[in-house]
Amino acid sequence: MNYYDPNETAELFPEATWHRPAACDTNSGNCVEVAFGRDGRVGIRDSKLPGSPVLVFDREEWVSFTGAVQRGQFAF
Repeated sequence: MNYYDPNETAELFPEATWHRPAACDTNSGNCVEVAFGRDGRVGIRDSKLPGSPVLVFDREEWVSFTGAVQRGQFAF
C-alpha cells in the first residue's frame, strides 16, 4: 500500500477524464467521481468540489475494493 497526501494528489491526474455514476443527479452534484491515471492509479474525488483532495488507490487496491462492493461486503 502506498501513502498519498490527499491534499497534494490532484496533480497525479492532470489530463484525466473524471467519471460519474449513471445514477448521479447532475443538478445536485452529490456524487463521487473516478479517474484512471495512465500509470494505473485510480483517483476518487467529490464532484461538488473539482479542486478537492483526491484519494488515490493503486490498481490492486481498486480491484479489491470494487470486488468487495460487488460481493456486498459493505453495509451502506
